[in-house]
Amino acid sequence: MGEYLKNLVMICTVFLFLIVFSIWGIVKPDATVSVSERRTLAEFPKINVSTIKSGKFMSEWEVYVLDQFPMRQQFRTLKAVTVFDVFMQKDNNGIYIQDGYLSKLEYPFHEESVEYAADRFRFIYDKYLDGKASNVYLSVIPDKNYFMAHQNGYPSINYTRLINSIQNKMDYAKYIDITGLLELNDYYRTDTHWRQENIESVAGRLAYEMGVTLTAGYTKRILEIPFYGVYFGQNALPVEADNIYYMDNGMFDNCTIYDYETDSYIPMYDMEKAYGKDSYEMFLSGSKALLTIENPQAVSDKELIIFRDSFGSSLIPYLAEGYTKMTIVDIRYISSHMLGHFINFDGQDILFLYSTSVLNNSITLK
Repeated sequence: MGEYLKNLVMICTVFLFLIVFSIWGIVKPDATVSVSERRTLAEFPKINVSTIKSGKFMSEWEVYVLDQFPMRQQFRTLKAVTVFDVFMQKDNNGIYIQDGYLSKLEYPFHEESVEYAADRFRFIYDKYLDGKASNVYLSVIPDKNYFMAHQNGYPSINYTRLINSIQNKMDYAKYIDITGLLELNDYYRTDTHWRQENIESVAGRLAYEMGVTLTAGYTKRILEIPFYGVYFGQNALPVEADNIYYMDNGMFDNCTIYDYETDSYIPMYDMEKAYGKDSYEMFLSGSKALLTIENPQAVSDKELIIFRDSFGSSLIPYLAEGYTKMTIVDIRYISSHMLGHFINFDGQDILFLYSTSVLNNSITLK
């Protein structure tokens, strides 16, 4: 009888769970976005004879039900906690946590990806820079795994090999090493990027090696909302939010920043995006294909063209002091073949500034 009651209770519990959550899922309003995952959630699929016969309705229905399931975020957190604390796995969805820092495993080293990136940069050099640029520089930004992975027993790429590989393939560029200026606490705990308030020395090193001295002072300001980075949503663990600080200087008010995508001028710090789904996009308005920054108060009359990824967004404001004009290019969003239509390459210094994560996954470079 005891076994019978136990089985009956189990069956009734499961049945009650299915009934309650089915009804709840039907009556609750659909959510449109997942803030933690930074994505739009699936909507109820179109239902007609065509979508039913093709199977499209059922496949989209599965995605819809998963996205709109009641208490979805709480169940994701429960799953993450179970993975780490019960089954003692070292990562969840490729995200791991160490000393309060979240990071995504970056492994293995993709030599062919570095070669592809080098080919893209070589194309730019041969087509636009050879004989026209004053000086060409390269600097590689280590991702968080450089400080977290190997030291704590996680798979890690060979960073020395990666950096040496891109250096050897870009023999036309002078390499500027910044790895010794960085440590783990220079990065956000929940995001991939570095903290702007911690990288003034990095900007100073880059500028110095390129023949410019930066002396401006900055006021450290805080964004008055918590920052949950990209890894927070992917991992679903209940971790403490970051704070975003940004470095302000009256000089920025006199800089003109032109956005070729929107044919408009933008601020150094976009406060509308600061309070959007990804606060890091406040720096130079996030992912932009092509910008120019002109500073009439620059300490030199030099011009600089920077080929960069998203890490550059928070570092470039520091460099604005040193150059009368900077052109900021992200070839993930504009084809290298089109650059001559927008940029007059004529004696500027050139800086290729890329993170190891982009170099090791460079298929997005155009």
